[in-house]
Amino acid sequence: MNIVIIGGTGGIGMGLIKTILKNNQNCNLHGTYRKTCPEFNDRRLNWYKLDVTKEEDFKSLSVNLKKIDWIINCIGMLHTKEKGPEKTVRTIEPDFFLHNFRINTLPTLLIAKYFSKSLLGSKAPILAVISAKVGSIQDNRLGGWYSYRASKAALNQFIRTAAIEYSRSFPSLTCVAIHPGTVRTNFTKKYLGRHPAISPEE
Repeated sequence: MNIVIIGGTGGIGMGLIKTILKNNQNCNLHGTYRKTCPEFNDRRLNWYKLDVTKEEDFKSLSVNLKKIDWIINCIGMLHTKEKGPEKTVRTIEPDFFLHNFRINTLPTLLIAKYFSKSLLGSKAPILAVISAKVGSIQDNRLGGWYSYRASKAALNQFIRTAAIEYSRSFPSLTCVAIHPGTVRTNFTKKYLGRHPAISPEE
């Protein structure tokens, strides 16, 4: 089995890599990193540098990975060092808003664009993305977090739309957005305690 984890150095991405390696002795696993190649290694694991905001990087990676069974996008952004999620409309900043979309929404579109052909040869192909329930319009009862909510809502709509297209052109493909709940990672450490949290391996 050939598996690709986009964002393999994040909490959930690394949790998936370790769990997959533990449970699949014969897999070929490919993980991506943004800046520094991780020291975590295994004979079944290959690392690739990838800037998820650059289309050319996805195109180049797809050339190297021509046969895939699963591709899972674990990339996500809630806040930066300088700015947290917006609590009110008054705090919205266009650059931060667009950056949320570049990180939370655009990469999955580029994955679908460049890796769909790589999944064609699989008997049970999966295109999955770690999304968030806060992207649900119906479930939004608290407000706030404008950029994050909007970017995840756009991501969920893309997955839904792509699933409809693939049901006609690629019916064997499972195309899914996953809400993992609150996971104990650097991504969520400022917000732990408000919600029950699980480990990345869980």
